[in-house]
Amino acid sequence: MTSTMVLFGIASWIFYKTSKQNIIENQQQTLKYEAQHLFSKLRQLHQSNLKILYYPNSKEYHSAIYDLKKRYIFGSFKNPPNYNQNFSDTTLVYRQKVEPYYLGSAYMLLVQPLNQKDIYALKHKVILMMLVALIFFAILGYFLGRLFVAPMRESIERMNHFIQDTTHELNTPISTILTNIEMIETFHPDIDKTDEFKRIEIASKTLSRIYDDLSYLNLNHHYHREIISLNMKELLEQRVIYFESIAKAKGVEIIFDTKEDVILSMDKNDAIRLVDNLLSNAIKYNKIQGYVEIELKRDSLSIIDSGIGIKSNDLDYIQHRFRRANSSEGGFGIGLDIVNQVVFYYGFKLDISSIPDIGTTITVGWK
Repeated sequence: MTSTMVLFGIASWIFYKTSKQNIIENQQQTLKYEAQHLFSKLRQLHQSNLKILYYPNSKEYHSAIYDLKKRYIFGSFKNPPNYNQNFSDTTLVYRQKVEPYYLGSAYMLLVQPLNQKDIYALKHKVILMMLVALIFFAILGYFLGRLFVAPMRESIERMNHFIQDTTHELNTPISTILTNIEMIETFHPDIDKTDEFKRIEIASKTLSRIYDDLSYLNLNHHYHREIISLNMKELLEQRVIYFESIAKAKGVEIIFDTKEDVILSMDKNDAIRLVDNLLSNAIKYNKIQGYVEIELKRDSLSIIDSGIGIKSNDLDYIQHRFRRANSSEGGFGIGLDIVNQVVFYYGFKLDISSIPDIGTTITVGWK
């Protein structure tokens, strides 16, 4: 649109300048005809036997005659100009040499104001053309844009439908696995000590978290949020227990020790998605035998890890969906996007600071 309008604007400007020059030349030609008419009148006066000569005046222009030294003889000007005087751009000027010297004049000068009416009409015409072109190209660009983007839009819609269908199909098996794990732990408390069972539990929780994240992305703008007074200390304690087996499998220690209750007004599912994604990333991108420290304050929640860190030039875009600063640990790149959505919805503030190979600190602040 911009390039098309620029090209059309250049063409319109060339058209305007050319048409304006034609208008001026036509008026200049008309003034030339008037000069010839004045010349014929001077000749008639020169040949007449009248004792009193009347200088031919006109309402359309001013004129004057000059001698051989270009000195003013007579004319219709109130303030006689010099023959070679410069006039403004809005004035038409025509100079002509008089031969033979009728009434002693050797030069003739005609001055007429430029008729702006035709130029104003030309300007209005060009502006109207630009407006019509803008509307036309906007409509054309809109339909062409939809036409060109249609295949990509259809692909995105198919991908979204695929994710929704896949998420829906995953619900039943994941719920079945988790339910049976809980039943086994209840009726066979000694089985959770085996490595095989721990691996099943970790894999099941990982699948469950992915399912919850995908469901949240699909339903984020549609599901009903139930805003309650939520105790963040109790919620964090529950989520630490949930991630305990995943953290132990990597040798990561989760440090959380606070006795202060912090009450927030928010939907519990939003809070879980916020905490889970921060803890999951802190564990996933941590070092072996590292740590994750949780600091809960009256006005903020901080997750501090001893992980691989994030490069400074990656900090600006890792919050965007499907963006990852490190692909070695897998994932879909939706965790921080979900965190960012929750933060934006509740008007919180998100701050990320990181040093490569030292660790990352993510702080969510609220008033």
